[in-house]
This record gives sequence, C-alpha cells and structure tokens, in this order.
Amino acid sequence: MKETILYYTPQPTKQSRTLKGILVRMGIRIRNISPQQMNQTVGMLAGVPGFEEKVDATPDTLPENKTNADTLSGTDSVADTPKTSAAVPIPEEVLVLHQFSEQRLDALLFALRKANIRIALKAIVTEQNCSWTFYQLYEEIRQEHEKMHQTDNHKE
Repeated sequence: MKETILYYTPQPTKQSRTLKGILVRMGIRIRNISPQQMNQTVGMLAGVPGFEEKVDATPDTLPENKTNADTLSGTDSVADTPKTSAAVPIPEEVLVLHQFSEQRLDALLFALRKANIRIALKAIVTEQNCSWTFYQLYEEIRQEHEKMHQTDNHKE
C-alpha cells in the first residue's frame, strides 16, 4: 500500500501549496479532506481495507477517558465510553500519515522543517484510530497537543 497523507486545511495558503509540492516530490499520495468528510472513518479515508464510506452525516461518538492521541509517538489509547460530538468545522491544519516507514517519516519531517512548514496537529493511522471519524481524531490530537503545551508551560 502506498504512503498516504490525509490533509485538512481550512483554506489554501502558501504553506499548504508548499506542503503539497514536497509531498508530490516525495511520491506521497495526498488525500485532501473536506469539511463534508469529517464524519467518515480515518480507515475509509486512508484506504484501509474493510472500512466503507458512511452515507449518513450523523455525529459519531468520541472516546472518553483517553490517555494519548495515537500521535507520532505511536502509542494507542483505548476507551469504550462514548460521548456524542457534533462535527464542526476544524479551524487548523491536520496531517494524518498512513503506511510510513520510520525512515520515510524522518525524511518527511526533515523536509517539512527545512521548508519551515509548521503543522501542530499530526497523527499516524493506527489500528485503534482507524474506526474513529476524522473529526474524532482531530479532537483527540488537539486535546493531546494542548496537554503537552500546558505541561511545557509549567516547566518554565
């Protein structure tokens, strides 16, 4: 399966054009995510076998009592208690990576740093988050990002 990035941006910018140029040069498949796709599963959007497109647009559930965001650290969080969450437009860029080797991930992150591309919300598709909607994954990584920065601010 080919390396794929699910990419959401609220509106095209110079940074998003630069990012897409880097991805094309590296031979990485780009899947632009629209606001209408927020309730589709990450697995379906990434092309993971067994995940089909949802035809209804009803809000899904968001796992509660999470401990980690399946972020680039690669750790999973598990929670069975759902909480209803209506999908609203996402105000920031999100990158979700699928099928990257460690070497290719390092090369991509290096290329992004070199081009001065800053996208705070990044995650890797995992077995755990494949069944989450794109919006649920966004909420999870946003909350994890906020927690990390709260901890950083308290250290100073």
